[in-house]
Amino acid sequence: MTYDTEPAAEPDMPPPAPPMGTLEEKAVAALFQVAARDGWGGTSLSAIAAQAGVGLDELRARFTCRTAILDHFTRATDAAVLAGTMPRSDGESIKDRLFDMLMRRFDAFQPHRAGVIALAKGLYGDPNEALARLKGGISSMAWMLEGAGVPSHGLAGLLRSEALLVVALSAFRAWENDDSADLSATMAALDKALGRAEQAAEWFEKLPGLGRS
Repeated sequence: MTYDTEPAAEPDMPPPAPPMGTLEEKAVAALFQVAARDGWGGTSLSAIAAQAGVGLDELRARFTCRTAILDHFTRATDAAVLAGTMPRSDGESIKDRLFDMLMRRFDAFQPHRAGVIALAKGLYGDPNEALARLKGGISSMAWMLEGAGVPSHGLAGLLRSEALLVVALSAFRAWENDDSADLSATMAALDKALGRAEQAAEWFEKLPGLGRS
């Protein structure tokens, strides 16, 4: 993976101040910071607002609840991955495209690593939020499939999206314990899970009425 870098500042000029970020960016960062510190159960809207340095009224003007902040993060991650996905080239496999897209999702998680892991652990005791994350995950995987050139509509598309979510969750479990700089364990787990899914898809596509459309 390659990353764009900002040009170096002129040697006789002080470096520019980092951007303060939008309210949405502040809210997302604050949510994960509070979750990392206090656990998902302690991640209240007032704590998020205080961590972000904004008033509750400002937070309420943009978000209805903490789930809405997570939904914003998910949509922003989806959009960033799709924006960085090039048109499919000759000889590029669907598996390779999905591997690249899903790994870039983990790249987006990295700055919020402790908070994301705290959220995942907290979902065991929060069935309503777990259901919301499940629905959001299926929606995200549908967009990833479309970005890879695979239809996500209809019953077949739903089943594909659910299967890809299983793949992503399998890799997520590896990511939780992967402290390597290059996320090598995560990449290995994702490659293995995608390989299994690819074999299953070959059988799946042959089923009458559920094949690729």
